[in-house]
Amino acid sequence: MMNDQRFGIRKIVYYSEEILSENGLSPAKPAVRATAAAVVTNPWLGGKPTDDLGAEVVRLAPVLARKLTDVLAANLGGVEAIQAFGKAAIVGTDGEIEHGAALIHTPFFGNLVREFFEGESIICFADDRADAGSSLVVPLWHKNAAATRTHYQTITTRVSDAPRPDEIVVVVGASTGPRPHSRIGDRLTDPIVKAETLGELVP
Repeated sequence: MMNDQRFGIRKIVYYSEEILSENGLSPAKPAVRATAAAVVTNPWLGGKPTDDLGAEVVRLAPVLARKLTDVLAANLGGVEAIQAFGKAAIVGTDGEIEHGAALIHTPFFGNLVREFFEGESIICFADDRADAGSSLVVPLWHKNAAATRTHYQTITTRVSDAPRPDEIVVVVGASTGPRPHSRIGDRLTDPIVKAETLGELVP
């Protein structure tokens, strides 16, 4: 087991939801959407906006990727049950927005989340700087077929006491299936649509 204190991890928060009915009709197979969030001490506080962030990225980001994907896989029925994913970060008010980006937008996090979830798609994301208890909407899409609209969905994450001004909340989101009753087609089979071909339909 990893020594969480060594990496400045204060807590892990898991949240899930399952939509059992949408517009009065139950989905054929309800999907579970979930987030796993790590609250970590911001390792770059007190530095300059020109500082190289690389050393702490290499040290901390892989640990967070492993821990958060493990939590989601354990709660959602294994990696094979996870169909969609996303990532996010909320930086406390004493930090730079770049500090959150450093922990989720490099290969030391994103590539590993994709590998651990056996995915191929680029991971969609959200990030912000905010007070403790602020919510953030995490976008998700299919882990192997990003053009598949059925899996375009979101889940809102929130940690009641984080991020404190000196912390960062790092999040991985996942879903075991598509939106309820998805039926708006697929980007790969869409017709070519341009304003000039729609004529009077476009004001």
